[in-house]
Amino acid sequence: MTWMRSLQARIVLTTVVLLAVVCAVVGVGAAVSLRHYLGEQLAQEVSRTVGFAAGPPGGDDSGNRPPPPDAGSGFGGGDGTSRIQVRSVDGQVVSASTLGNFRSGDQPLDDSQVAPVLAVTPLQRGPGIDPNTTQPVSLPGLGTYLVQARYTSDGSVVAVGISTSRMDATVGRLALIEIVIFAIGVAVAGVAAAFATRATLRPLHRVSAIARRVSELPLERGEVELDDRVPEADADPRTEVGQVGVAFNRMLGHVAGALEVRQESETRVRRFVADASHELRTPLAAIRGYSELARRRTDDLPPEVAAMLERVGSQTERMTLLVEDLLLLARLDAGRPLARERVDLARLVADAVADAHATAPGHRWSLRLPEDPAETGFDVVGDPERLHQVVANLLANARTHTRPGTRVVAGLSRGADVVRLEVADDGPGIAPELLDHVFERFARGETGRARSTGSTGLGLSIVSAVVTEHGGRLGVTSVPGDTRFTVELPAADRQGPVRPSARAPVAGRG
Repeated sequence: MTWMRSLQARIVLTTVVLLAVVCAVVGVGAAVSLRHYLGEQLAQEVSRTVGFAAGPPGGDDSGNRPPPPDAGSGFGGGDGTSRIQVRSVDGQVVSASTLGNFRSGDQPLDDSQVAPVLAVTPLQRGPGIDPNTTQPVSLPGLGTYLVQARYTSDGSVVAVGISTSRMDATVGRLALIEIVIFAIGVAVAGVAAAFATRATLRPLHRVSAIARRVSELPLERGEVELDDRVPEADADPRTEVGQVGVAFNRMLGHVAGALEVRQESETRVRRFVADASHELRTPLAAIRGYSELARRRTDDLPPEVAAMLERVGSQTERMTLLVEDLLLLARLDAGRPLARERVDLARLVADAVADAHATAPGHRWSLRLPEDPAETGFDVVGDPERLHQVVANLLANARTHTRPGTRVVAGLSRGADVVRLEVADDGPGIAPELLDHVFERFARGETGRARSTGSTGLGLSIVSAVVTEHGGRLGVTSVPGDTRFTVELPAADRQGPVRPSARAPVAGRG
C-alpha cells in the first residue's frame, strides 16, 4: 500500500469513493422510490380487481361499478398465474383458482397455496367497501402476491391477489442499469480525476524536485552554491502551491545567506590558523634551539634550572607538533592537492609498526598479513607521507590511550577493489558517548581510556581528513577489550594508470 502515501493517489481515491457513495445513495433512493410508486399502483389494481369480484352482478345502488380488469394488463403480467381469486363462506373455501386469460384459462390452487390467502381477512363488512387491507403474501410455487379480501353482498368473502414478479423485475432491471451506468461513470470520473490531479499537483512536484536537489547538497562543510529556486510560475502567492513555493524560496534565501556567513567565518578561521601556525614555527624553532643549546651546559647550572630547561624543551616539542598538525589541517581544509604516487601499503604499515615498537616497547605490537596468496597486492595511490601519518597516528592513538602490556595488531586485507587496514587493541575501549565524536578535532576521552602522556586531540581528525582526501572510508568500533579502527582505500589496480603530479608541500608529522 505504498502508493496510498501519494497525495495524488489519496485525492483520486477520495474522489472516487465519494462519487461512489453519492451514486449508491442516488441509486438506492431511485430504486426505493420506484418500488414504492409501483407498489401503490399495484395496490390500486388489486383494489379495482377485488371490487369488481365482490360487487353485485348489476353494480351497486348508485350504478357505479368498477370495470372488469383486463387480464393482460397491469403489473400482473399476461401469464396464467399473475392473478388469483379465492371465495369462502364461513371459512370454507368455495373456489380457489388463478384468473387466467383466454390463452391459459383458470387453474385451481392447492391447499398449501390457499391457506396463506385465507389468513387475509377484511376489516369491514359490506359490499363495495374498500377496507384497504392489501397485504403481501407468499404462495408456495407461485411467489409473492399482493392480496386484498372483501365481503360480498351474499356474506361470503372474496380475496384477490396479483403477483409482484413484474414489479420486482422492473425494480431489479432499474438497479442493474444503475449499477452499470454508475460504474462506468465512477471509472471515467476516476480517470479524469487522476489526470486533473496530476496537472494540478505538477507545480508541487516541481517544488518537491527542487527540495530534493537541495537536500542532496553537501551543506555541512565547504563552499556551497545554493542557486536552486522555485520558478515564478510556481510561486504565485494566490494559490496554495504558490504560497509553498514563495515560502520555500524565502527559506532557501535565508539558508544561502547563512551558508555564506558560515563559509566566510570558516575561511577567516582557516586563514588565521594557517597564518598563526606558519608564524609560530619560527619562534618555536628558535626556542627549541636555544633550549637544546642550554641543556648541553646543564653541568654549569643548578639541578632545578636544569630540570626546568628539560621541561621547556619537552613542551616546546609538543607545541611544535601541535602547530604542525594545525597547519596540516588548515591546508587540507583549503583543498591543497596531495601527491599521487603508487604506495605499497604493506611496507608502509610494517615500517610504522617497527617505529611504534621502538617508541613504546612496553606494548605488544604485531603485524598481521593474509596467508592467502590471492589476497596479495596492497598498492594504493596517494601521498606516501600522509598515508604513513595515518598509520602512525592510529598506532600512536592506541599507544597513548592504553596501558603498557596492551596488545596492538595492525592488519591488512584485500577486498574486490579496496585495501583494508585495521588497527585493533585489547585496551579498555572508547566510552560510548565519545564513539561518535572521536574523529572531531580536539576530541578527548578522559574515562575508559587512560592517558599516560599528553594528546593534542588532532591525531584522529588528521586521519579522517587524509583518508577522505584519498577517497577512502574510515570507521571505528569499540567494546571493552576490543577497539578497532578500519581504513579502506581504493586499490591501485582499480584506479588506472597514475599520472605524475607536482608534490604540494604539506606540513605535518611524518
